[in-house]
Amino acid sequence: MPELTAFLAGLLISIVTSPVGVSGAVFLLPVQLSVLHVPNPAVTPTNLLYNVVAGPGALLRYRRNGQLTGPLARLLIAGTVPGVVAGAVIRVFAIPGPQVFRLVAAAVLLPLGLWLCARAIRAGVPDRPPLSRRSVLGLSVATGAVGGIYGIGGGSILGPLLAGRGTPMSQIAPAALACTFVTSIAGAATYGVLSLGTDGDIAPHWTVGLLSGLGGLIGGYLGARLQPYLPERALRLLLGAIATALAVVYLVQGLR
Repeated sequence: MPELTAFLAGLLISIVTSPVGVSGAVFLLPVQLSVLHVPNPAVTPTNLLYNVVAGPGALLRYRRNGQLTGPLARLLIAGTVPGVVAGAVIRVFAIPGPQVFRLVAAAVLLPLGLWLCARAIRAGVPDRPPLSRRSVLGLSVATGAVGGIYGIGGGSILGPLLAGRGTPMSQIAPAALACTFVTSIAGAATYGVLSLGTDGDIAPHWTVGLLSGLGGLIGGYLGARLQPYLPERALRLLLGAIATALAVVYLVQGLR
């Protein structure tokens, strides 16, 4: 049953990814393409819809834990919202083909995965000095644009970058997920407007997005609840390995 598959995929992915501030949409995409057969480029707005539905689960738990405080979330949102709108426009008008899309997906996943693996393996290496507010804002705009193209909101890219510069994961995870939630609303709305005057499958696949998002809503809450008890190093290594493997698969497919 595709409906059950979508729900379980969102549930299981979000349980693993939400403790480190990743919504899970980056890993949901291959399930959409290969198993649920969501047409391209509708997979991107469907991922954004997933983020919108799933996001409140983890955020509610982090708020109860007192972790949704401080200026980091506001700074990330200020940069990624305009970036994700620009990325949505680029996705629709500049790179609609599936081959190019797979190469772009690989370009996003490969550095993300390698970064996560490197930080997990070299856990004893001192972090570099924290980034300045201006640098964080600039990175937020850039990653927001990539997130708009890929449908991941941007927070899942910013998280490992901030972690490598000394920001504690207890601050990164809720801020990154809040950033992903808000920018996904902006990105999904942009795709909805563009779909009114553009040919092609650029509207979200509502059934897949809503059901996987419902699974992500539950899984995100559970993952955020488990965060204090999970070994951060092992989670980062697992996420990095998965992201790197997916990048290799997309790279091979895109070059064929």
